[in-house]
Order: sequence, then C-alpha cells, then structure tokens
Amino acid sequence: MASRNFYIQLIIRVLLLTLTAILVAFSLVEQWYFTFGFCVILLTVQVFSLISFINSTNRKIAYFFDAIRNEDFTLRFPERVTIKSFKELNQSLNRVNGLIQEVHLQLQIREQYYQEILKQASIGIMTYNEKGHIMFANPTLEKLLDYTPLNHIKQLLQVDENLYHIFKSFQPFERKLFQLSNEREQTQLALKSTPLTLDGQSLLLVVVQDIHKELDEKETESWVRLIRVLTHEIMNTITPIASISDSIIKYYRNNGKITPLEELEESQIKNTLKGLEVIKEQGGDLMDFVQSYRSLLHVPEPNKTLVKGKDLLEKIDVLMSARLQGGGSDFKVVCDPEDLEFFIDEKQIAQVLINLAKNALQSVGEIDNGRVIMAAGIDHNGTKYIDVLDNGPGISPEVMDEIFVPFFTTKSEGTGIGLSLSKRVVQLHGGGIQVRSVPYKETHFRLTFA
Repeated sequence: MASRNFYIQLIIRVLLLTLTAILVAFSLVEQWYFTFGFCVILLTVQVFSLISFINSTNRKIAYFFDAIRNEDFTLRFPERVTIKSFKELNQSLNRVNGLIQEVHLQLQIREQYYQEILKQASIGIMTYNEKGHIMFANPTLEKLLDYTPLNHIKQLLQVDENLYHIFKSFQPFERKLFQLSNEREQTQLALKSTPLTLDGQSLLLVVVQDIHKELDEKETESWVRLIRVLTHEIMNTITPIASISDSIIKYYRNNGKITPLEELEESQIKNTLKGLEVIKEQGGDLMDFVQSYRSLLHVPEPNKTLVKGKDLLEKIDVLMSARLQGGGSDFKVVCDPEDLEFFIDEKQIAQVLINLAKNALQSVGEIDNGRVIMAAGIDHNGTKYIDVLDNGPGISPEVMDEIFVPFFTTKSEGTGIGLSLSKRVVQLHGGGIQVRSVPYKETHFRLTFA
C-alpha cells in the first residue's frame, strides 16, 4: 500500500514538473517574461521538492538497513505524519523491524541454548582455523587437557608436544588415539576431526573423548571371555585324562598298597595301555591348543608393499573356485576401481581373505542359490576396504560378540583361532574388521585399511 501511494505521488509530481516545463517553454516563445520568470522559479522548487521527496524515502530505508546491520532495533519511524504514503511506509518499516527483532532474539536464545549444551557435554569439543587460532573450546576439553584458556593450538606444546603435532597435522575425517600422561594419571583419548565452513572460513571441528574407562571395561570383558573359552577347552581335555588316570591307579593300588604283578590280570594291562593311548592323544590335543595360542601371540609384523586389488582378488577367486567344483554355490570377486591398490603384506591379507571366504562358502553350502561376493573399493570417506558377503544362515545375535574371541567356535571341527587371528593381522596393518549379519539375507565382513 505504501509503495502504491509513493508511486502515485511520484507520477503526480512528474506530471506537474512536465506541465511547468511546457509552460516555461510556451511563455518564452510568447515573450511573457513575467510568466516565464515565475514558471522558472516554480520549476526549480518542484525539482528540489521531487529530489527531497525521493531522498527522504531512500534515507529512511538506508537508516533502517544500517540499524539492522548493527543489530540496533531501537530505531522507530514516526507514524504520525501528514503524508499518507510516508505514514504507511513508516508503519511497514516499524513492523518489519519488530519481526526481525523477534527473530534475532529467538536466534540468540537458541545460540545460548546450544552453547550451554556444548559447555555441559561430557566430551571435549574444539574448533580452530587453518592458522591454528582456536575459535571455541568447551570446559570439558580444558579439563581433559588441564589447560585454560585455550586460544591457539601452540598452547598444546605446554600440555604434550606429540598432542600438538597431532592437532597441527590433523586431516578431515581422521581418527587418532593418544595417551596423555601427567603426574597424576594416564588418560586415553580418542580424537576425531570433521571439517566445516563458517562465514566463508574453513574450520576443523575436533571431538576429544576420554575412553580410559571404556577401554578398561572392554579389556576386562575380553579377558573374561578368553578365560571362559580357555577354561572350557582345557577342562574338556583334562577331564578324560583325570578320569582314566584314576581308573588305572585303582588297577595297581589296593587299600593303599601296590598290587603285586602276579595278581594283575591281562585285561587290566590291556586297559592300562588303552588308557595311556587316550592320555597321549588328549595331551597331543592340548599341545596343539597351546601351539594355536602361541601362533596368535606371535604374528609377525607385516612386510607391506603396494598390491593391486584386482590381482589379489583374482588369486582368491582361483583358490576358491577349486572348492566350488560340484557345488551349487556361486563365488564372485569385484574390484572397483580396477586400478585400486593396497599397501599391505599380501601373504598375510590373502590368508585372512581365504579364511573369510572358506567360512562364507561353508555357510552357504547347505542352502539353495548360495552366493558369496568378495568386493574391494573406496568408501565416501576415502577409506579402502575389502568386503566378504554371503547369503547364508548368518550369525546369531547371541554369538556375535564372541566370534573374535580366540578359540571360540560354533563348528564341530576347527580351533576357533581363524577370526581372532584374522583380526589381529588386520590390526597390525592399521585397519579393522567390522561385521553385521541378517540371517539368510546377508552376512557382511568388512576389512578396512588406513
């Protein structure tokens, strides 16, 4: 409405200005000098009035935007003016100013709310720019590092030199583990970085979490699982030995006295030999078990070289094809991109892949249309991976947490060392193994490499 009245007044003023200009020209031609002089003065007044009219509106709008830019919402335009268009314009500007002020207050409240959440968060949070200037560091981070206030990452040199170098060279989406030591305690920190852009400035958001307690709990849980499996395996071996030994002792000792040789029967001697053979067999199994444990503890450091992913998967394909002869299952390898390379110990990783492929083929061996896929690629974070997928019976939730525990197995044959040894090998490569399973749909093992 204000805009329409403004244009109407502008048109009227322009028309009057035009008529006055015509009258000036006409009076000059007719040599009406008095009229000519009056019209010139009138034309000058109209031009000055038009300029003032337009500038007054522009100045109001300019003042309005300057006030908004400076977050000054106290500016009010007078609404009691004689010119209707100015009155409506002033009312509109005041209404818009009120709405912007309300939105600004809501944003301030929301910002304070988020700031309070960050301050009370149980994890440390820091953002810093490319020059190392720290834009934000919450109290939790300052408490973890025992340093306040934090203004630049160079201050981390006073906390720990190695920690400073981690922050200095941190890359987007990178994860790090760091053990921070001081006079009182040792703290295990997990660090994760995420890039972000604020007001055109590139920043790095780093989340720091104390995982010492979680690691202690996980370590204790792992020891409990391992001891439970070790106890089960050892008891299965020792129990028959103890039982047979007790039976043999009864042959040769009666009422605390040694039985004379002439009183021994032939059947007792034969049973003794059989018992000793069983004891020998059980002892051999126990030795094999101990040897498996030693192999887990003494995995050699990987001898890494650049290996083409396509060539590696084709070797596995050849080895697995021999196991598929006469079977109804399907084994397929995919490498995308085809020129993908891994910096790995080829022999060690090949053995891991063979173990996973064998497990997958055994899983789909008893079902129709069994399918196993081994695929290599790069995810959206730039992490290289090798997947092993099958559509077999899968892994039940009850044993999912146990499959990487040494000597745990659900098979009637096997030592249960395969998956735990595979995990150890991948960890020595700086990577990890993840698994998820939906029975009879997809079981997915993923090997990731740094």
